[in-house]
Parts: sequence; structure tokens; C-alpha cells
Amino acid sequence: MTSTHYEFPSEFIWGAATAGHQVEGNNVASDWWAREHSPRTDVQEPSGDAADSYNRFREDIRLLAQSGLKMYRFGIEWSRIEPAEGRFSKAQLLHYRDMIDACHEYSVEPMVTIYHFTMPLWFASEGGWKRPDALEKFERYVRYVIPILHDVQWICTINEPNMVALTQGGTEGTDFVAASLPAPDPVISKALVEAHYLSRAVIKEALPDAKVGWTIACQAFHAVPGYEKEMEAYQYPREDYFTEASVGDDFVGVQAYLRTFIGKDGPVPVADDVERTLTGWEYFPQALGIAVHHTWEVAQHTPIFVTENGLATDDDRRRIDYTFDALSGLHEAMEEGVDVRGYLHWSLLDNYEWGSFKPTFGLIAWDKNTFERISKPSLGWLGGISRTGEMAHPYK
Repeated sequence: MTSTHYEFPSEFIWGAATAGHQVEGNNVASDWWAREHSPRTDVQEPSGDAADSYNRFREDIRLLAQSGLKMYRFGIEWSRIEPAEGRFSKAQLLHYRDMIDACHEYSVEPMVTIYHFTMPLWFASEGGWKRPDALEKFERYVRYVIPILHDVQWICTINEPNMVALTQGGTEGTDFVAASLPAPDPVISKALVEAHYLSRAVIKEALPDAKVGWTIACQAFHAVPGYEKEMEAYQYPREDYFTEASVGDDFVGVQAYLRTFIGKDGPVPVADDVERTLTGWEYFPQALGIAVHHTWEVAQHTPIFVTENGLATDDDRRRIDYTFDALSGLHEAMEEGVDVRGYLHWSLLDNYEWGSFKPTFGLIAWDKNTFERISKPSLGWLGGISRTGEMAHPYK
């Protein structure tokens, strides 16, 4: 029988995450902005002002802190920092420094992601991660932002490199599920691993005390009985190749939402009778525990940080249900010896989910006309766990 009460270590870190393009708004120099506004666009709606967190980040950080959460993971937008090739914006760099300062002001630990899916249009238009000078351009960008990270303890180099490779650098697909995308581009995959190694070395040279890693999209792959080898062959280039590259990092970020069944010919469609989320994914909170165990083994016991986990729903009680069961599985993995340093919920805010605002993942909603923030019960519930280290289900 599943327990109804759990205790987490006092040093365990609780927080929430966002990504720049998805919450800031008006990321006009990026490849995604161009894609959204193309006459032949394949996305439902543009990001526009998004949640206007570019202007309202202090309020967002304050609400996170007041709830009891202790960490905010956010991304720096390369296309704001370097909107034209070789032309860097000091003002934009200082904007992100202001975000770090706001975190410290509210006693919130910042976790900064240097690259989260979107890239400058100038970089993308010349081949993106297939450019022969891709590593050189990325290193130059990383070196430019390092000075504002001098007191940031946790740094993610690249968010979900496997999904970047699967979406051909962000040019294909909008739902970011491995089962719906073609095989990853091997040139992009290799370039991303090299970019991670290079940027990690650059950061560690400048900031030797920083904890540096990257994050992996974990699909909790399941084999249809009899097709275990097919599943392993499918999983390796889409996940494990990138997880193996985490060996030697200070941590590896696990990002888990769902499971994917693999049969003779690849992914098997989700059964008609299962509960689905607003993204169309199967409701499967056990994905987190499965992903953590798998990553722990593949990354050869590299410490784990859950950098994303959550549910797209308009029923906040169901969000709490999902998170409680996901954290139950995480607690079990920790009791079995997996070294997990913290948990960051996706997302702090309802955001732009790569083509649509309809899938609401946030602990905080906002008014589309005024941008007024509206905290959901799930924010207070998760913040309470952070304050006490104890988790109980509020409705059971």
C-alpha cells in the first residue's frame, strides 16, 4: 500500500523552472519568433508577450519565495544577448544579472540555463548546430555571459539536447515527444555533446566552484513484450547517448513527464482508454521514478537533479495528484540509494508551450489582459513541502 506521508532530507532543494522564450515575451531575434511569424508557420499561435516575465520577473521570484520554494531555474536567451552576429548587448546581459540579484534578494538559489531550445536567427539561418563554426560561436556566447554568473552555484549548459537533436535543431515538431519525431540528426547530436564538454570546461575554468551539468528529456521507455532489443535500439540515440555524456558532470538534470511504449516498428500509440493531459500525453506520474533510476545507471551514478516534472492540466487538484505520486516514486528511488539533490517543478508559470498557450503547466496562472499573477493551490502545497521537508496529500 502506498504511503500517504513522506519525509525528505533537510538539504533537499525545492523549486520551480521556466524557460526564457516561454515566459518572457517578444524574443524577436530568435529562430522561434521567426518560425511563429512565418507565412507558412506550422504553430497554432505566436508567443507574443508570453507571460511578460521579462518585465515581471521580480514578482514571479517573490511569489516563488513566499510560497516556501528555494530555487528558481531560468534560462538566458542567446538571441537577446547576441541579436546580430558578433553584436552583444550589455543591457540584456545586465537584465539577466538583475534576475540573479532578485533571486538572492529573496533568498532563492538561481539555477541558470545557458541554452534552452531557441537560438539567434542569424545562427539558425546558417545551419544552426550544423554550422562548421557552431562550437566557436557557442563558446564565444558562453564566455560573454560567464561574468554575470560569478555567484551562481548551479549552471545548466544545454537544456534537453536530445530534443534539440530530435527536432533538427528546433525546426521540426512542436510537442517535444520523442515518439512523434524522426530519429535525431547525428551531426547535431555530436555537436551538442561537444558543445557541452567545451562550455563545461570554459565555465569550470572561470568558476571552479560552480556545479555544472545539462538536462535530459527522459521518456521512460517501455518495451512491448518481446521487443526489448528494439526498445534499446530506439532509446539509445534518443536518450542514452546524451545521458552517457553526463558522466563526469557535477549533476545531470532529469526531465520526466510520460512513458513511451516501443514495439516492432517503433512507438506504439497511446491506448484510447487512458487518461491524457492537455498535451495529449498519457497521465503517468510513475515516469519520474523510472527515469531517475534509469539515468542513475546510465550516467554511472552521477548526482541527479530533477530539473523538470509536471502536468498540463486545467484541474489544479489533478496537478497535485500527479506531483504527489511522482514525488512518491522519487522518494522511493532516493531510499534505494539514488543521489537526488533537488526537485524543480515545471512550470512556475503557465507558459507558451512551443506553439500554444493551452497546455497549462504552471503553479501560477496570469490574466491574459493585465498579466496579474494568480497563485494556484499547488504552489502553496509544494512550497509547504519545501518549508517542512514533509509531504502529505492535501485531499486524501
